[in-house]
Amino acid sequence: MDPMKSHILEADSMWLEYEGRKILQSIYFKMQTGHVTGLLGRNGTGKSSLMQMIFGTLRGQNQSVRINGDYISHPYHHPGLISYLPQHPFIPANLRVSDVCRLYEVDFADLCRHFEGLEQYRRTRVKDLSTGNRRLLGTLIVLLMPVAFTLLDEPFAALSPLSIEQMGKVIAEQKARKGILISDHAYEDVLGLADETYLIVPIGRSVLLKDIHSELEEFGYI
Repeated sequence: MDPMKSHILEADSMWLEYEGRKILQSIYFKMQTGHVTGLLGRNGTGKSSLMQMIFGTLRGQNQSVRINGDYISHPYHHPGLISYLPQHPFIPANLRVSDVCRLYEVDFADLCRHFEGLEQYRRTRVKDLSTGNRRLLGTLIVLLMPVAFTLLDEPFAALSPLSIEQMGKVIAEQKARKGILISDHAYEDVLGLADETYLIVPIGRSVLLKDIHSELEEFGYI
């Protein structure tokens, strides 16, 4: 996709049920390049499932993902379109950090520009990194990939407060060239970065928040 143009991703009619239990019902939201979009909701409201449906690796009872108005059935099949950070480890554990960068088309020097401490791990295998550094590496890789849209599920998990602050700076920098969706329990950090924020309420629908803190209290999120 042309990085110089503005692009819009819409998720519409997202419907997911497990054994007759409705998780997501008629979800709609929009994200666009140049924006950070927040996604909040209590545990079990389907935030991770929604990201997987957008990415294209989970099929619900109904779903529609459109890029600039065009329906895309499996966005992850399209090079340069979308990247996704799941909650679970996803990088092959036996690869060295430098090889991971080549695999995901990310410059190792770019990683180190944001987090200088990673320089010492160039030849380290992923399995030998600490839990925090493994998560840090995965989040940075997904953020820095040359794509139009990035989905981040719990990007601040296992990170120190200083690392969370620095990661926020990376996210703010990257939004100049892509659209970023963030879901994290550290909701104040999400709100500090987001240009707009959606809340998934327990009945499985999405609400675009306007009076954010008031509505978060109204819906019982805080």
